Amino acid sequence: MKAIVLAYHNMGLAGLAALERHGVEIAAVFTHEDDPQENCWFGSVKNWAETRGIDCFTTDAINAPQWIDKIAGRQPDVLFSFYYRKMISPALLAIPRTGAFNLHGSLLPAYRGRCPVNWVLVNGEEETGVTLHAMVEKPDAGDIVGSRAVKIDFEDTAQTLYDKLCAAAGRLLDEVLPEMLRGRIPLRKQDLSRGSYYGGRKPEDGRISWDRTAVEIYNLIRAVTEPYPGAFAFADSGEKVLIWRARPVSFAAAGRPGDVISDGQSVLVKTADGAIRLLDIDVSGLRLQDADIGTYFKTGKVKKLT
Repeated sequence: MKAIVLAYHNMGLAGLAALERHGVEIAAVFTHEDDPQENCWFGSVKNWAETRGIDCFTTDAINAPQWIDKIAGRQPDVLFSFYYRKMISPALLAIPRTGAFNLHGSLLPAYRGRCPVNWVLVNGEEETGVTLHAMVEKPDAGDIVGSRAVKIDFEDTAQTLYDKLCAAAGRLLDEVLPEMLRGRIPLRKQDLSRGSYYGGRKPEDGRISWDRTAVEIYNLIRAVTEPYPGAFAFADSGEKVLIWRARPVSFAAAGRPGDVISDGQSVLVKTADGAIRLLDIDVSGLRLQDADIGTYFKTGKVKKLT
């Protein structure tokens, strides 16, 4: 089997490693140049390909005629997309003889679309997974080849969950690739009416609404904590407060959501039904943990976050 692979990020590396384990001929790899404005905490697909002597091309215009012609000239049997960030045109999908397949970070048809790892945490899900599916013009809507479920722990962040999904992707490909290499691809249709679709997230989506429940706020914090931009609020002093780590707690006290309360040992912020205990924050570039958080709120006379 000769494959063209579109890949990026650690999930791209997991997919490429699986193809290599199973002896798939990788005719070329297409990836993205790293964005200097992005926190690139993940491995390099470009380096992976180059160290193996595999032709590697970087482009954000994969559907341009020049790249379609280049891919067609390689005469691939199959095309794989492993966390490649661009939609693939019908002209490109029509090239591989066996088909084109995408690895998606959810249990389809749930959480089709962008940022599934972040969204499942924001929404407090207890399970997600990875799905290999046939690509069609509509995003994440093609027939399913196989999937692997992953349990979400209450302490998981986006990064720890993503690491779990990368491991699950390797196991999923180990299951399905032997059959694909024999020309037998098990496909089952998605019932999109039973699924969901989510769009991309922006840094400003991390602003905390303190009138939500403590668990809902905790879920947002862990969904966008490092290496993502972080959940945030503004102190009544005007300073932006990034909250990297916190815990929901039961706490009955007078006041309104957003009020800052000290329980004698740490700092709490009142929510709709309880409070959030601040464990790791950043204020104007200054990282604060434990007792230093209390000192900031006390000396700055900060009484409320909004």
